Amino acid sequence: MKRIALLSDTHGSLPAKTADFFASCDEIWHAGDIGNLETVKTLEAIKPLRAVYGNIDGGEVRSFCPEYQLFDCESLKVLILHIGGHPDRYSPRAVNLIKMHRPALFISGHSHILKIIYDNKSQLLHINPGAAGKQGFHQVITLLRFVIDGSSIQDLEILEIKRH
Repeated sequence: MKRIALLSDTHGSLPAKTADFFASCDEIWHAGDIGNLETVKTLEAIKPLRAVYGNIDGGEVRSFCPEYQLFDCESLKVLILHIGGHPDRYSPRAVNLIKMHRPALFISGHSHILKIIYDNKSQLLHINPGAAGKQGFHQVITLLRFVIDGSSIQDLEILEIKRH
């Protein structure tokens, strides 16, 4: 069993409650638009980090984080890609990666909109954790945590913080 922390679109800032909300987790996953290496280092100081770069990330972040992550967590194949879209509207890159690798969990960011959708066609759970940073049109900052036990995803929790 692994406890996973998930966020995206920090754009160089993290909510003050991040460390506390992620304290019980085993790993942090970041779905891109990190913003800077300082944010990477701050997250790594909390828990081990798996992250991908996003479209706003410069060379420094891109040299540290790949375009996408594909890995097994417990018995679950996971794919993380920043610009991925959502079921029936996946980006061309996401379509190719999903067809090639058949993940059970697909995580993307970019839209700043929290979405959790089961995709019957691709037989995967899609999660977009929304945005954890201050920049963008979103009115609520969101952070997620959940448990992966074998091939089961459970106990999903969302922390919502009103933007000021």
